[in-house]
Amino acid sequence: MAQVEESGAAAGVDPERLWLRAAEPRRGRKPSFSREAITEAAVSLADAEGLDAVSMRRVAAAVGAGVMSLYSYAPDKETLVELMVDHVSAELPTSGPLTGDWRADLKAIAHLQRDHMLRHPWLPAALVTHRAPGPHVLAFLEHALTALRPSGLDGAARLEIFAQLTAFVAGHVGHELARARAAHSPERAAAEARYLAAVTRDGHHPELAEALFAPHRPSDPEATFSRFLNRLTDGLDTG
Repeated sequence: MAQVEESGAAAGVDPERLWLRAAEPRRGRKPSFSREAITEAAVSLADAEGLDAVSMRRVAAAVGAGVMSLYSYAPDKETLVELMVDHVSAELPTSGPLTGDWRADLKAIAHLQRDHMLRHPWLPAALVTHRAPGPHVLAFLEHALTALRPSGLDGAARLEIFAQLTAFVAGHVGHELARARAAHSPERAAAEARYLAAVTRDGHHPELAEALFAPHRPSDPEATFSRFLNRLTDGLDTG
């Protein structure tokens, strides 16, 4: 039973039960912690060590409780991750003036998402299995859909665009974080450079050779993200 709960291999999170019903502990002595405290402890663990470091056992130790006492609030890791995603989503702004230029507003939203994911590097991986949006996630989604209204697209298309944008940001941030980790390993970087140099000399990859030896664009992470984002948003078809 505990193994299933730790792995998140349960039948799935019931969003109605999770978000529309108050979290209630089991009968007996009132515990000295809350669902909020459990979620905060899990977020702190993930921020420091990554999502794989989060387990019911470690979260229980962080709040000073027994593992079994947590299950009334978060019956498995899958539910805990949903709580974590919604908790940190409270950091995202959901109000403020929009320009009316939906592409510009969409780009601003994407930059907010990137900054948010860089603060919580476990988020890109968590969003892959995220299926039960909570109140903070829904508030940010509502803000994004409002920003897209001037596009003239119907609601379903706007929802698709926001999903596409979020997937792009998550993928880009995941790559950005991986490159940052690789930069701490000069030996690996040198090996990759030697490999690519050998490949481009073999005569079988002329297009790749041209791309690799083209004048370098600014390598600043913010500039790179903006360049990719512009290509995505400027190419969106509203016809």
